[in-house]
Amino acid sequence: MQGARAIGAGLAVVLWVLTGGSARADARFMTVGAATTVPIGHHLFCIENAADCVSEPGAASGPLKLDVALVTKVAAINTATNAAIRPMSDARQFGVEERWSYPDGKGDCEDYALLKRRELHAAGIPLEDLLITVVRKTNGESHAVLTLHTTVGDFVLDNLDWRVKPWRQTPYTFVKRQSARDPRDWLSINAAADVATSAVGR
Repeated sequence: MQGARAIGAGLAVVLWVLTGGSARADARFMTVGAATTVPIGHHLFCIENAADCVSEPGAASGPLKLDVALVTKVAAINTATNAAIRPMSDARQFGVEERWSYPDGKGDCEDYALLKRRELHAAGIPLEDLLITVVRKTNGESHAVLTLHTTVGDFVLDNLDWRVKPWRQTPYTFVKRQSARDPRDWLSINAAADVATSAVGR
């Protein structure tokens, strides 16, 4: 089932790309703005995992170029990670409101995103194209996903959805994400460019 889902997600992205994606080219990409506050959980994560919070040599060389093999690999890692981790809040697991960490069989949204970032980087994708992103659900609750920044648009890897989806096709309001130049820095996402991300509910 996981393999079929990965292939299905990969084909969906390929089809979206081949058919031209969004009708408006600029809508394929999030519009990032000024520097903003760093999530406290990420700040503490970087203190404990300094090597995972540094810029790579040659960072910000440009968005990732997709091909069919890479899309399929991304989809496979997304579905495998979602299946391998049991959802559990930080309060229940650690007794604190917010703690970002690599999951050991269980975790919450940002833990999924951290693990996907590490696995996709190990598979050859530059960190500058793997950006943890904070969004708001339709109920106003904060949530974290991983953004894959590519030449054809920004795609979202989400622990609540096995599909790799163009950011505009998610039900979220996008708030901020890591900077491609320095993963310790965070940039706001232009709310004016985030016009009704999608009417799709969850």
